[in-house]
Amino acid sequence: MPQSNFELKRKLLQLEALHDIGRALNTLRPEGDLLEELMQRAVAVLDATIGFAVSLDEKLNAQSVYSFDIEVPVPEVLLAEPPVRQVIASREPISLTVSRFLGGEGSNLLIAPMVAGEIILGIIGVGGKEERGAKSGSFVEDDLRFLSSLAAIGAAAIDNTRNFRRLDLMRETLEDENRSLKQRMLRDYSDRLMVADSPKMQRVIDLVARVADSQANVLIRGESGTGKEMVARLIHGNSPRKDGPFVAINCAALPETLLESELFGIERGVATGVEARPGKFEMARGGTVFLDEVGDIPLALQAKLLRVLQEREVEKLGGRRRIPIDVRILAATHRGLEEMIERGEFRLDLYYRLKVVEIVLPPLRERKDDIPKLVRFFLDKYGKREGLKDVRITQEALQQIMRYPFPGNVRELENLIEGALALTVNAVIDPGDLLLPDAASSAEEAVLGPNEFTTLDEVESRYIARVVAATKGNLSKAAKILGVDRKTLYRRRGSMSQTDTIGDKWDIH
Repeated sequence: MPQSNFELKRKLLQLEALHDIGRALNTLRPEGDLLEELMQRAVAVLDATIGFAVSLDEKLNAQSVYSFDIEVPVPEVLLAEPPVRQVIASREPISLTVSRFLGGEGSNLLIAPMVAGEIILGIIGVGGKEERGAKSGSFVEDDLRFLSSLAAIGAAAIDNTRNFRRLDLMRETLEDENRSLKQRMLRDYSDRLMVADSPKMQRVIDLVARVADSQANVLIRGESGTGKEMVARLIHGNSPRKDGPFVAINCAALPETLLESELFGIERGVATGVEARPGKFEMARGGTVFLDEVGDIPLALQAKLLRVLQEREVEKLGGRRRIPIDVRILAATHRGLEEMIERGEFRLDLYYRLKVVEIVLPPLRERKDDIPKLVRFFLDKYGKREGLKDVRITQEALQQIMRYPFPGNVRELENLIEGALALTVNAVIDPGDLLLPDAASSAEEAVLGPNEFTTLDEVESRYIARVVAATKGNLSKAAKILGVDRKTLYRRRGSMSQTDTIGDKWDIH
């Protein structure tokens, strides 16, 4: 009966030890500390006189070693011992008696593998059991079971530590790559923006530099292709929020219901099969939200957006909880918001909330002095990509570019140079390499007539109509040639008179 009571106490002690070690190892710790904790617990509970624990890498080389009252000259010596080799090979715990171990006297040994999944991460062993009231004793089956359980807990702790270390390394690598990409993107955008000598662009550069450090909302205005998103990214990248996310959304590209969920998020179960997801304002927490084509937001959503700007809170579609946000708002539009306000299509209070600072990007036709420098910039940029050295452009080709109206602005000019470098067979761009629908001089004659003078808007409208006609009504192809967004071209169609169009209608392809 006393013996049974002793056995019960011993089992209770082992269970309490496993519980304590499980809680103790539930935090991320260095492998050396983990092994020491395991070893101390094993020796104390099993009344062992010696002990050792070693962690292994994927090639079964020792990573960390901890020993108790036994000398381990080098880890390789321990791993070379026959009982240890047996456990590593079989991945099964063993109980045995040896005549010698690590150059010392023999003893009873318990050795268990630390296995996580299919991978062995280490081994733990004890020896020389002390029996209370006697010089020596023998390990029993429950002792081996306890050591195996202890090894399993240790394996999970080591595996968690290594996984966290790998994830942390991946995170640092991704952060470095992200930082590098941001810097390269900002450098590219900065270089392109700085290719400007015209007074209007110098004012833009000055405003970008001055407004970047503030928290003020900025409204960026300009035609399609003038670089509104580029300016927004530059402001964000040089602001105190530069380490936060930059989240952009094209408000003209989505229908009202989808735009609302994209901006503010949506709760699970709003509709069949709908899962909860955050909106752009939540995703941009600590960073910047860029609302491109903000003039295309429907009136109903304008009211909700105004409330977000005023209260700095969002409420998900189908939700009841208000979520605080910490974002800076940058908005852009090519539309005349003042005329829209007069027609009741845009809210005046939202207009003033967005237009704390206004940056107006001039169209390329109003900064033609910058065209030669922009051409040089794009020649260098895409020449390197195509493996061309010392790329040049003939005077005739440059003059043709200078005469061209560029309804697609800088984006169209960039596409033009990129296409020319893709077509040229040498490092010299001539008029034949330019992907213009017609030569600029002949197009000018055809559009204006020999003695005709008209407004620039009419010239653009007629030219757009010619391009659409040349592409047989394929708006996607026409938009690519013009360097403008397809939706922008489709809207422009509605504002053109019947005499501007070629044929009865534009077919949409």
